[in-house]
Amino acid sequence: MTTTQPILFSEIETLINTLNLQNLSNERKEMLQPLVDYIQSKTSNQQEIRLNLICTHNSRRSHLAQVWAQTASAFFNIKNVFCYSGGTEATAMFPMVAKTLEKQGFKIKMIAEGNNPIYTIKYAKNEHPIIAFSKVYDDDFNPNNAFAALMTCSQADEGCPFISGAEKRIPITFEDPKEFDNTPLQAEKYEERSLQIATEMFYVFSQIKP
Repeated sequence: MTTTQPILFSEIETLINTLNLQNLSNERKEMLQPLVDYIQSKTSNQQEIRLNLICTHNSRRSHLAQVWAQTASAFFNIKNVFCYSGGTEATAMFPMVAKTLEKQGFKIKMIAEGNNPIYTIKYAKNEHPIIAFSKVYDDDFNPNNAFAALMTCSQADEGCPFISGAEKRIPITFEDPKEFDNTPLQAEKYEERSLQIATEMFYVFSQIKP
């Protein structure tokens, strides 16, 4: 049985068409290359690809990277990609992350309230939603072996030199939009960071040969 390519929500498709993958600097491409190599190796060997996006609090960048990596894999029809996120400590997904992704076309629903709400994030009508909440990187919800650990912030990268169970540890760090919280630039900077992460995840998956 052949599986068809997921049809992303039209708003997300429209946004994807605005991403300029050619605009990436050589420095960023070099940083992303180990991830390209990891995914290509798994794809070529018809193995499952597990990516655990890790940041200090699992509240902002790691969620954005998880969502965009999963979306990019669907867009390029790269099979058996499973994206997760975690932190060195658990806090909560910052509400502006959900608002930013919703504005960019994702369908988001809060399914549990409290200090650490749980969200479902959908990028396509007939695909499983991404389950988003803050957790430590080795939470039972996440894989415990055969995954690549992607360090999305410098603090986690420096603070976690060893990630148990990871086949590969790849630093791909992004600036934190948190510094603009509660300022007039907050929404703009979260959108800017989300678009940067989207562009880089789409670049990565555009390099993969099925």
